[in-house]
Amino acid sequence: MLDVAGTWLDAGDRQLLRQPEVGGIILFARNTESPRQVRELVQSIRSLRPEMLIAIDQEGGRVQRLRNGVERLPALGRIAELASCKDKTEVAEIASTAAWVMATEMLACGLDISFAPVLDLDYGRSEVIGNRSLGRDPQQVAELGKAYIAGLHKAGMAATGKHFPGHGWAEADSHTDLPIDERSEALIRASDLVPFAQLAAQLDGIMPAHVVYPAIDAQPAGFSRRWLQEILRGELGFTGAIFSDDLTMAGAHVVGGIRQRVDAALLSGCDMLLVCNDRGAAEEALSHVQQVGLTPPGNLQGMLARRQPGINYKADPQWRAAITLLRGLDLLGETA
Repeated sequence: MLDVAGTWLDAGDRQLLRQPEVGGIILFARNTESPRQVRELVQSIRSLRPEMLIAIDQEGGRVQRLRNGVERLPALGRIAELASCKDKTEVAEIASTAAWVMATEMLACGLDISFAPVLDLDYGRSEVIGNRSLGRDPQQVAELGKAYIAGLHKAGMAATGKHFPGHGWAEADSHTDLPIDERSEALIRASDLVPFAQLAAQLDGIMPAHVVYPAIDAQPAGFSRRWLQEILRGELGFTGAIFSDDLTMAGAHVVGGIRQRVDAALLSGCDMLLVCNDRGAAEEALSHVQQVGLTPPGNLQGMLARRQPGINYKADPQWRAAITLLRGLDLLGETA
């Protein structure tokens, strides 16, 4: 899964998209101006590759790539805060509604998935996670995560939990450093792993963290067969797609150059590799997998959109009810 340069495809983008080993595109803020422009960009991608998986990070709060012409969504932490003053069932419905609104808008743009929900715990230690989390209590995160997933599925979007097995304790940002979580395996299993364990059957995809957990393995989770094959697949019974986190991030450099990172991610069991914001690395990774020869895993098909709402979805009474609920709780910002 690669990225493209801007709000429309240039010649270099088109050449990359024609390579059959490129199975997905992820959009960033630089690729998004408005829902209409995103729809046109997606259409141009699909004119070359109709089966292409197209993703975005549209969590809400500070991680919302498309901001103009759509609802300004709350960070998941805002929803988690309501658990202290509202009934659990009510908060779960709010989480589900927020997910449904996000998914409906993204599907209407022609996108397949937003990489969500974040299932990391918020210990107040990791600035890169922070209020992206559904809280500190593992059971609360699991319950609200389940509701969020249900909202995505109701809209027709697959759910991708991140960052397995939990990035909340490690303080360093894996975009710029290699985070290390030195806690015991027993403690990690009793806390951060709980949401992933409880939701493995509901999740369609999972993205592992570029974090090292020395008590379990010397390699970051995304390059660890122990984490991905023995624990995630074997113990938790997860059968969906595993997406590497971006292989250009600093936390991935521990295993070597981009070719070594590609090999390590594939060997660990990742089904789709993200190589973003570095066209040179993307081209080198592509050349490498072309030499190796790969057969796309079948479980990626389950990540494609299950429904594409029409662009007039705002006339739907269900939409109006959802927006009324979220605005009444002051959970939505201004729309453009």
